[in-house]
Amino acid sequence: MAEGKGRVCVTGGTGFIGSWIIKRLLEDGYTVNTTVRSSPAQNKDVSFLTNLPGASQKLKIFNADLSDPESFNAAIEGCVGIFHTATPVDFEVNEPEEIVTKRTIDGALGILKACKNSKTLKRVVYTSSASAVSYHDKEEDVLDESYWSDVNILRNLKPFSWSYAVSKTLTEKAVLEFGEEHGLDIVTIVPTFVIGPFICSKLPSSINGSLPFLFGDVDKNPFGMSRFHMVHVDDVARAHIFLLEHSNPRGRYNCSAFTASVGDIIDIISSKYPEIQISKSKVLMGAKGPNPPCLTSKKLMDIGFEYKYSIEKMIEDTIECCNEKGYL
Repeated sequence: MAEGKGRVCVTGGTGFIGSWIIKRLLEDGYTVNTTVRSSPAQNKDVSFLTNLPGASQKLKIFNADLSDPESFNAAIEGCVGIFHTATPVDFEVNEPEEIVTKRTIDGALGILKACKNSKTLKRVVYTSSASAVSYHDKEEDVLDESYWSDVNILRNLKPFSWSYAVSKTLTEKAVLEFGEEHGLDIVTIVPTFVIGPFICSKLPSSINGSLPFLFGDVDKNPFGMSRFHMVHVDDVARAHIFLLEHSNPRGRYNCSAFTASVGDIIDIISSKYPEIQISKSKVLMGAKGPNPPCLTSKKLMDIGFEYKYSIEKMIEDTIECCNEKGYL
């Protein structure tokens, strides 16, 4: 079978970002292996992946779990690139942070060990999070890739989603250190809140967490922010593929297109969708916490990446998709 641009692996293929990367890769001429976490209790519906254009010829789905890193070996075999997007998302801290962090790190390093032994692999692109950059005691309003979240501050203060932030910070550090120690070509991408359309089966947590007022939760602002840093899911997917294909990327890359206040976001929604009634004053009353610093994407843009989507288009695509799928 001709493989076009080559065979690549996307871990966490049923997730918001992972599924959209698969969609983009198939459109761009890649052959794709993806991993889905197996569940003894239920068979996952992956028809949203198998129904993608080109999937019947160029998409292969494997069962794998971060708790068993060797389960990824078959999916990685023969691939020229790996997109590691799989990660436990437990904003509510239902499991102890230490367990989530250990599973995430062990899973990532197990996957990288398989990558190190590969005869075909050229590069690994790891999906991190703005939460691995934003939490520290430095009074800066703009952060580049040199900043790391302070896990001691996260563990002491326990802000919303603190466990997730700890696991993403420590895993990204471990991934980059592994690459340096073993000569494996690894780059990491650090997206802010990702919004936009989705093909995955559930409402993405990044949409529900940053725009809860869309779904009637005007009193809910789990992150306590009056501004959000956002990026369109298609720009995130394009950035992943851009970093895979670039001749010589290095280290971390922030991926954040826009910063918008909650008030501005509500104004955009109200002007485009007057039928969606949102009480701006009630939403802003929930913005009690400090505003997160902005993540600059200068490093990514300096090597040639260009964002395609305006803030208005990001919000429009999110609402249209949520309407279509019955969430609004």
